[in-house]
Amino acid sequence: MAFDGIVISCLAWELNERLIDGRINKIYQPETDALVLTIKNNRHNYRLLLSASPSLPLAYITEDSGTNPMVAPNFCMLLRKHISGGRIAAITQPDMERILKFEIEHLNELGDLCTKFLIVELMGKHSNIIFCQPDGTIIDSIKHISLNVSSVREVLPGRSYFVPNTMHKLNPLTVDSETFMHTVLSKPLSTAKALYTSLTGLSPLISEEICHRASIDSSMSTSGLSDAEKLHLFGTFRRLMEDIEDHRFTPEIAYRGKEPVEFSAIGLSCYSDCRIQKFETISDVLRTYYAEKNAATRIRQKSHDLRHVVGTALDRTRKKYDLQIKQLKDTEKREKYKIYGEMINTYGYGLDEGAKSLSCINYYTDKEIVVPLDPQLTPQENSKKYFERYGKLKRTFEALTTLTEETHEELEHLDSVSTALDLAQTEGDLAQIKEELIQSGYIKRHTGGKNAKKQKLASPPLHYLSSDGYHMYVGKNNLQNEELTFKFASGGDWWFHAKGIPGSHVIVKSTGDELPDRTFEEAARLAAYYSKNRNSEKVEIDYIQRKHVKKPNAGKPGFVIYHTNYSMMIEPDIEGIEPVK
Repeated sequence: MAFDGIVISCLAWELNERLIDGRINKIYQPETDALVLTIKNNRHNYRLLLSASPSLPLAYITEDSGTNPMVAPNFCMLLRKHISGGRIAAITQPDMERILKFEIEHLNELGDLCTKFLIVELMGKHSNIIFCQPDGTIIDSIKHISLNVSSVREVLPGRSYFVPNTMHKLNPLTVDSETFMHTVLSKPLSTAKALYTSLTGLSPLISEEICHRASIDSSMSTSGLSDAEKLHLFGTFRRLMEDIEDHRFTPEIAYRGKEPVEFSAIGLSCYSDCRIQKFETISDVLRTYYAEKNAATRIRQKSHDLRHVVGTALDRTRKKYDLQIKQLKDTEKREKYKIYGEMINTYGYGLDEGAKSLSCINYYTDKEIVVPLDPQLTPQENSKKYFERYGKLKRTFEALTTLTEETHEELEHLDSVSTALDLAQTEGDLAQIKEELIQSGYIKRHTGGKNAKKQKLASPPLHYLSSDGYHMYVGKNNLQNEELTFKFASGGDWWFHAKGIPGSHVIVKSTGDELPDRTFEEAARLAAYYSKNRNSEKVEIDYIQRKHVKKPNAGKPGFVIYHTNYSMMIEPDIEGIEPVK
């Protein structure tokens, strides 16, 4: 993610369109480093979030005012005193910096018109919100920075405000061709790095995008570029700057699957392998991106304990399976010992006392065989020894065959649970997966006493509508798969699943119709996407009518058997398939 100068340029333009001449009605400080301003303009109330959080600096129009403290902090009280009821006269961004500067007109105690500046610096750990006089004198700031903290600039009441030019970067809106060639592209760096280390407001993402648009390898050194490539790169860069100057923004989010991976105020052609969703405003982008990103992060955090349980069980079961396979392989020589015993019984009557081997014809193969003997034992004792060894290995083989099958089924089950954790989208999904692990004995159920109430979070399967109007349902874990296939689906409905790998059961309600080919393809795409191989180019999908799908006795949840199925290779892509909310 890149909250860079271009995003802020788009945000400044959007805020100018909505907030100029608006009146500041209310000022809140829900967090120690964040403000929410309620601004009335054009008969509409806007809530503007300004956050100087070092980990997540943000500014956008929001719909949530947040939870406010009972007693307003000092900085909030100061702003209320000075600019409550004030008019927003201008919102600017100095030189493509990650800074928003609000010019606010208000009346002082004597009724005279005054001007103040609220400056929002969105610079990672150096982020701050600073309240200034027109001459740049700092009145106060949401964070006080002394010389003990920063040797570059103090941010304290009474000090003069300035933007430290520590990186000595150029304003990309004013860079000409000569400066671009002799300053930016003269650095002995990769092309992308030369761009974002030389020009203000350009993030690594935008630098990659510029190189991609110019068909230049971003990792190539600037010294490796030809004059024609340099000229083409500048032309591409200049066209992008013209779009920014003319406010031709295209706010969008790039999704990989359902998870947002990047956002931007301009089109991201370098993310052509992702699903791109466009938005009306950059505030919509920021609000959506961080809400979805936080939701995905929260689910990953909440699933950590379950992942640990499953991961530990998988490691233990894999080791057990490998050991069983090795022991099973050792039993392959059991038939040899049986033949040795039979050969001794057949030909051992002519052996000399103390013989160390027996050479004879193996009547199973008509080839000569040499049977090792213990010279301390009689032929009958040697034969008995080989038959005992054969019997022991045979019993081991029979026991291990059953155990290995059970261990393999356990591995497949744990692998399917691990895939379900990757597909989990809500706390309800995690609750169902936890319940499955409890039922399978991997987690102990904590009753919490006699009067404890069981709390179950309902989590329905995913529901889609095909282009032809047929309802398609996707199980997100084994319990949902079991429910969908054996309780929800009718015999004539169609069942889809990725071949030979963990994944979701997909049910298409046929309502007795013969399904169109397009619906078959869309259901197969869902089964491919909601499987372990969702990141592969193609996934093989088995599909069959539900009446032919059976559950074996004592089978694990979601485990089925079927025969005479159809198969197809399909891309794991669900773009264009309409979800039902």
